[in-house]
Amino acid sequence: MGMDRTPDPWLVRYPTQAPARVRLFCFPYAGGSAHVFRQWPQGLPAFVEVCALQPPGRGSRMMERPLADLREVVAGAAAALGAYTELPSAFFGHSMGALIAFELARHMREAGGERPAHLFLSGCRAPHLARTRPPTYNLPEPEFLAEIRRLQGTAPEVLEHPELLRLVLPLLRADFAAVETYEYGGGPPLSCPITVFGGAQDEDVSVESLDAWRKHTTAAFSLHTLPGEHFFLHSSQWLLLEAIKRELQQLAATFT
Repeated sequence: MGMDRTPDPWLVRYPTQAPARVRLFCFPYAGGSAHVFRQWPQGLPAFVEVCALQPPGRGSRMMERPLADLREVVAGAAAALGAYTELPSAFFGHSMGALIAFELARHMREAGGERPAHLFLSGCRAPHLARTRPPTYNLPEPEFLAEIRRLQGTAPEVLEHPELLRLVLPLLRADFAAVETYEYGGGPPLSCPITVFGGAQDEDVSVESLDAWRKHTTAAFSLHTLPGEHFFLHSSQWLLLEAIKRELQQLAATFT
């Protein structure tokens, strides 16, 4: 599957096999890039255009300074998405990406612009809940690396390769800082449906903390638990895409 590097470096668009009727904007987890979603078009209807966010410090933007403030990421994403409003859209975000997707939807509502028709939020506790772990982004390197290894979201070959590690550590610290310094500012619930996904073996994100997302919408809410730990979006990718596909088919029918 090829990709279309748009003039805006914030987005990577994966071409569709049929005329696009819905856009699914995807937001990566801490340390992740647009590449995380490269296989997604294969598991979704041909009319869905997958557009993945590429914040600074990763992928084709590896040499740029990563952003350590979630608000800056949301502002950059909002500017990029502003050119893509002619089709109905949905957002998917995992972990850090879920917070970006949620805050971006709120930002767009406040700006009076086009809003997502559906939010898919994955592997992330509801934003109004207190953190259950102390911050890790500012730990000394040995302790920080121990946390990275515990989460199992970074390829072992990266962690074992000193030169690669030097490249990715600033990004990981910035992304962790963006999540761990994030504070929910309150406000009315969104009006779009929210679908939440969690890993059945995820020790960091409980089912109760996922179910708490329901207070953030006045529309339909559903919660799905899939096999796997925190990065179940990889180990249970096709199950996840099957659930998303059903919702996007309904969304496309609504706008036909």
